[in-house]
Amino acid sequence: MFKQFVVQSSAFLAIGIGIATAAYGQSTDRPAQPDQAHAHMNMQSDGWQFMWDSVVFGVFNHQGSPRGVNEFRAPNWWMGMASRNVGSSRLTFNAMVSLDPLTSGKRGYGEIFQVGEAVDGRPLVDRQHPHDLFMQLAAVWRVPVSDSTGFTIAGGPAGEPALGPVAFMHRASAAEYPFATLSHHTFDSTHIAYGVVTAAVDHGPWVVEASLFNGREPDENRLDFDFGALDSVSARVWYRPTERWEFQASTGHLTHPEELDPEDIQRTTLSASWLKQEAGDFTGVTVGHGVNATDAATRHAIFAEGTRHKGPNSVFVRLEAVQVETELLLRDAIPATHADAARKNTVGAATIGGVRDLARWRGFEGGVGAGVTFYAVPDALEGAYGNHPVSFQVFFRVRPPAGSMGRMWNMRMAQPPAGRTMPGM
Repeated sequence: MFKQFVVQSSAFLAIGIGIATAAYGQSTDRPAQPDQAHAHMNMQSDGWQFMWDSVVFGVFNHQGSPRGVNEFRAPNWWMGMASRNVGSSRLTFNAMVSLDPLTSGKRGYGEIFQVGEAVDGRPLVDRQHPHDLFMQLAAVWRVPVSDSTGFTIAGGPAGEPALGPVAFMHRASAAEYPFATLSHHTFDSTHIAYGVVTAAVDHGPWVVEASLFNGREPDENRLDFDFGALDSVSARVWYRPTERWEFQASTGHLTHPEELDPEDIQRTTLSASWLKQEAGDFTGVTVGHGVNATDAATRHAIFAEGTRHKGPNSVFVRLEAVQVETELLLRDAIPATHADAARKNTVGAATIGGVRDLARWRGFEGGVGAGVTFYAVPDALEGAYGNHPVSFQVFFRVRPPAGSMGRMWNMRMAQPPAGRTMPGM
């Protein structure tokens, strides 16, 4: 089975790297420079500067297979940042909220083969959980050490530790598709941690970060704070050799992340992203490989995704290969034995779609889009899901006006602000 996984993984990664390489062929490959948003923030150094971004999707969701559903959901989020100089240092406050608890329901939206978190004392299976009302409430303080080096301390009651790539809803490569990756709980599920402290050192194109955080997933009450001991740790390295390329490697130990499963997880991720922007158009690509290791099993996942926006049109693609928890998918219950918990099979998923912008009004951007997903189902799961299930979504997307400095794509909590060499818009 692992050999089969490697073959599928190699094929998917080759396609993803091909997309990135084709895009890179158009790159000027210049050294990394402060992005336009942060350069603009630097020029306005007196007083507070603000950035904000948000999106709302109204989605008709059809999930194929006997385990699928037909439903309407409205995933959404809003993120804001306020920043100012304090002497030679920089102080930033971040906030992120979502009305998913009201618009996507207690059990979130249907997504076959997805697992993670719990509702009513049972594992959440074939569904992607809704986000919490408070996704991020954090402060960031950066102190310059020299012209090219800085030290940052960040943290708060809700935030993201230094683990994994930029979360899917912030990636430019996934900007036009409302759904999480099937590998969400391998790459970026820790983007909401109720209690986190991060320290970082940036030097030129390099950033090294370390976090202490509460590793438990939020519970099913999405309107409160789920504080716990800061008993999980992580470390991450970012490298940005040019203004368009960015690479990260990270690892973390998550203490008892799942409510119903007592196992700890050692998570390791690698990712590369490429983003080109010009005159309102953009192309974004991200590829990643992640591993979740527990006492029972080690499970791998890879994804490659890209979005191309030009004029009123966008096209997007996402490819994944994920080693799933077979017994959990089949039984809708935490495996009773070590052998059951170790059982795994590889699911492949390929999504393609597009969006057409139809209206702009006072800065609001409205568009209609659709996406379709085809699956490669292992023999062990064909009885439950069918041989060739197909899922699709039809949606209306609204983006409220962005701030004067543009969209907050490819940004993260402890990102060095104001003129450092990390990405944003």
